[in-house]
Amino acid sequence: MARSRGRNHSRNKQNLPLTPKELKHDGIDVEFSESLADTDDMEAQARSKAADQRAKQK
Repeated sequence: MARSRGRNHSRNKQNLPLTPKELKHDGIDVEFSESLADTDDMEAQARSKAADQRAKQK
């Protein structure tokens, strides 16, 4: 019985969250303005649309 108590102690650390609460995203979408977008934003949107189309085809 004494051996099983020692093993339980290390399992508790695995259940702790890995990301602090202040670093987690709230999941709220941010408004996008094409007039303020740069080329990286436009490329990211194009990649996103292409990925969405590939996902719909499957």
